[in-house]
Amino acid sequence: MDTLLQQVLVGLSTGSIYAGLALALVMIYQSTHLVNFAQGEMAVLSTYLCWSLLDIGMPYWGAFALTLLASFAIGMAIERAVIRPLRNAPMLSVVIAFIALLLTTNSLVGWVFGYDVRPMPSPFPSTPMFGGLVSAHQVGALGMTIVMLVSLYAFFRYTPLGLAMRAAARNPVSARLVGIRVGWMLGLGWGLAAAIGAVAGMMISPSVYLEPNMMSAILLYAFAGALLGGIDSPLGAVIGGLLVGVIENLAGTYLIGTELKLTVALLLIVGVLVVKPSGLMGRTVVARV
Repeated sequence: MDTLLQQVLVGLSTGSIYAGLALALVMIYQSTHLVNFAQGEMAVLSTYLCWSLLDIGMPYWGAFALTLLASFAIGMAIERAVIRPLRNAPMLSVVIAFIALLLTTNSLVGWVFGYDVRPMPSPFPSTPMFGGLVSAHQVGALGMTIVMLVSLYAFFRYTPLGLAMRAAARNPVSARLVGIRVGWMLGLGWGLAAAIGAVAGMMISPSVYLEPNMMSAILLYAFAGALLGGIDSPLGAVIGGLLVGVIENLAGTYLIGTELKLTVALLLIVGVLVVKPSGLMGRTVVARV
């Protein structure tokens, strides 16, 4: 029983990271209707920025805040320089741009910081909690993600800027008719997605160590979570990410072993696409022809 409870708690902790990255994927998908394959690499870049600030002696939470600001600016710059010029381009051109962004960011991180595996400090103590079932970092990462998600919910639900961003992502034509600057709203959405990804990177890196390819598998789990919950549903992305974390841990412990845990994400992706492509909370679009 203790093993089952431990795996569920650990799964919720890692699932919260998947949920954060899945939410970033959904935010980009809502504005472009495409998956940002470079979301994980952008998170890696942000995590390295945080590590660099810590390396020069800056306190963790100061480095954390500066990293979020820098990630927000980088996300807006990418939208302005890469995505906006392609807004009327064929879908294949935008997909190629995302792949090019992935490869470029990965190579840039490796060139600047090297490919050595580095330990990333955690802002939380290393002491175990709940009778040794989970670590303080795992509980702290879950708490950080919950705070971030609640803050985002309040922002998009109750603030004029958040409502304008939702309108611009959902129906750009109607948003323009009521005076919303859709271009700026989409840029802010990219900035927020980059900052959310940065939080995911900074929270997962103490567990997996910091290196340029650390988010490759994490992005796959996040994509599975986004599909499971609904690729067009922010709440579904959160629920899907948490479910993927728990399912992955339980399957790795009781069914397939830790070496094959990545196949859980692949099976979930295929299963959702076959059985319910819209996900648990996604919208099913019906068009009359």
